[in-house]
Amino acid sequence: MTCFLSAQITTEVFLHLRYEGTDCALMVTAAGFPSNAHSCRAGDFRSAFTKRYLKEFGFTIPDRPIMVDDIRVRGCGKSGIKSVYRKKTGQRQARPATMTKCYFEDGYMDTGVYLWEELPCGYNIQGPAIIIDKNSTILVEPCCEAHLTEAGDVCMAVGSDPHCALGTELNTVQLSIFSHRFMSIAEQMGRVLQRTSISTNIKERLDFSCAVFGPDGGLVSNAPHIPVHLGAMQETVQYQIRALGNKLKEGDVILSNHPCAGGSHLPDLTVITPVFKKGVSCPVFFVASRGHHADIGGITPGSMPPHSTSLQQEGAVFTSFKLVTGGIFQEEAVTEALMAPAKYPDCSGTRNLHDNLSDLRAQVAANQRGSQLVGELIDSYGLAVVQAYMGYIQSNAELAVRDMLRDFARRRRQQTGSLEVESEDFMDDGTPIRLRVQINEEEGSAVFDFTGTGTEVWGNCNAPRAITLSALIYCLRCMVGQDIPLNQGCLTPIKVIIPPGSILQPSQNAAVVGGNVLTSQRVVDVIFKAFEVCSASQGCMNNISFGSERVGYYETVAGGAGAGPGWNGRSGVHSHMTNTRITDPEILEKRYPVILEQFCLRPASGGAGKYRGGDGVIRKLLFRNKVVLSVLTERRSFRPYGLLGGEDGAAGLNLLHRADGRVLNLGAKTSISLQPGDMFCLYTPGGGGYGKEEDSNKPPETKRRRLTETFPERGSVFEYRMAQEGV
Repeated sequence: MTCFLSAQITTEVFLHLRYEGTDCALMVTAAGFPSNAHSCRAGDFRSAFTKRYLKEFGFTIPDRPIMVDDIRVRGCGKSGIKSVYRKKTGQRQARPATMTKCYFEDGYMDTGVYLWEELPCGYNIQGPAIIIDKNSTILVEPCCEAHLTEAGDVCMAVGSDPHCALGTELNTVQLSIFSHRFMSIAEQMGRVLQRTSISTNIKERLDFSCAVFGPDGGLVSNAPHIPVHLGAMQETVQYQIRALGNKLKEGDVILSNHPCAGGSHLPDLTVITPVFKKGVSCPVFFVASRGHHADIGGITPGSMPPHSTSLQQEGAVFTSFKLVTGGIFQEEAVTEALMAPAKYPDCSGTRNLHDNLSDLRAQVAANQRGSQLVGELIDSYGLAVVQAYMGYIQSNAELAVRDMLRDFARRRRQQTGSLEVESEDFMDDGTPIRLRVQINEEEGSAVFDFTGTGTEVWGNCNAPRAITLSALIYCLRCMVGQDIPLNQGCLTPIKVIIPPGSILQPSQNAAVVGGNVLTSQRVVDVIFKAFEVCSASQGCMNNISFGSERVGYYETVAGGAGAGPGWNGRSGVHSHMTNTRITDPEILEKRYPVILEQFCLRPASGGAGKYRGGDGVIRKLLFRNKVVLSVLTERRSFRPYGLLGGEDGAAGLNLLHRADGRVLNLGAKTSISLQPGDMFCLYTPGGGGYGKEEDSNKPPETKRRRLTETFPERGSVFEYRMAQEGV
């Protein structure tokens, strides 16, 4: 045992601090914050915590008590013995032991090789050079210098090559680097959001998306999150730019979910942070995160009412709400807004305010991280260079879509002589969604015309315009045979015509909660049917929510994916516009009054064909307490279509087994009170088959890739998170 004198021991105190009523604590040291008349002797922990919290989360909560979760003391005993590198005498210069050729950015260069033991103290070695020790090799790159200290350390001075300064002209290597750096920013935002959130919906199911936007609000890059969010978020950011303009200041964060402001449906709360640069009055970039909150009020727990007929019945509404003003989190104001639905008949305010506030803080923190990373990128390369490459990335996506359209038009003209395609599909209530696509082969552009689509419905399957744009940009990205980011450039060659007052562009106060999760899938089916990309997938997100005044839960359930030219559809997957996980059984049963009785594939539910559609799943939930169950589904009447002779997939089915033995068919959409012992049984649709079974001819070659190459974090292009958790 080593003993130290008191004079040789130093201590440092750490406090685990958090604001009262919050969940995320920070380990704080008072180093650099000396004690004062209002602090303890160990240092000014309040100031240290406030500064650290502002850096991590982008806001503070003034006048809120700061709680100490635990105290840690680090002790360090110092022997006082210094390790001194013995100087070599009689040697003022060191020569390389040998010379060799090394390849650097400018080609091969003469490089000296030095032996560590022969180097004197204080000697400087100009790069390029190699220093060899018994246990290591050190490379000194060009424009760098190595200095050997008396302690035997090598101090490296990293220089910069004036010839490598990056300009605004296009460099293909740098284009790839910038594209991945922008995507990396969105991915890091997502990791922060998952780590700091507390709700099951965001932390476990990963029902969120993060993205980076240009100064005009156009999507630059996104992480492989939820497709239905990503296209619509661009509309949200651009709405705020038009609505707020010069009113946006550094330290402000905007909250929005209204469909007229680019929202998908009310539970998807979008948090937007403008990124400023010193000396520039307006934002130079925007970062945003969109997360599904399990309850924001409305007529049913879970805020996914199956029979809502107006927007007010679906929960709290935010259009251009200042969530953070001047770095101050507006908790009182946002709490009032989240409880506001209670003023409408039969409605309640949010049933889980604590989770709402915690997840909103997490979204602000994710944006803060994105803002910091964008700022670092600008500091490294300069604003002009970063924005120039942002434009190149968007142009690259535009060119890829134009090439795809030209290629499709050429094949279409050779086969039929026409450059026009059309398709039609129906919602379960019979509402048609019609599409006619006119392609300009010379320009590589197209007009997507939804004229003839059914009118706005007295229900909640109305889809805001942003949803249709999300579906379209997703489909274009899937059909492009290149590895490009999903961004604004994909829509540049496209003109979209949506008739006002239709189910795809409803009135301002129309109910829309089902449009985001149901109609969006049907729009994808219609687009892919027109281009004959693949058979229909399950065409539904199978939305299940239940709760009471004390608890609320929401999930989407997987089904079968459609088959295509050269592949069978996957079974038990989330497809197209959704990309979430399903809650682990252990977490589901621990946190909520439910038992997962069965979760397995639904045999033979995929459509037959040369390539078979994927099977749906069976999911049975046994309830232990009284709750209100809400079911919001589609493809219970119209089955997922097959293509080129392939059979349709099986329709879905929702059954309720009462504790007294009765069995009820709940239909596609319902809200019903459950008693202990009741069991809900969900049978999700299968995917459509592709090609006739007896057809031995090989399907025509296409440039469309199979299903496993994009959105790598959570899944593939057409099918995402497999429902293997529990299968």
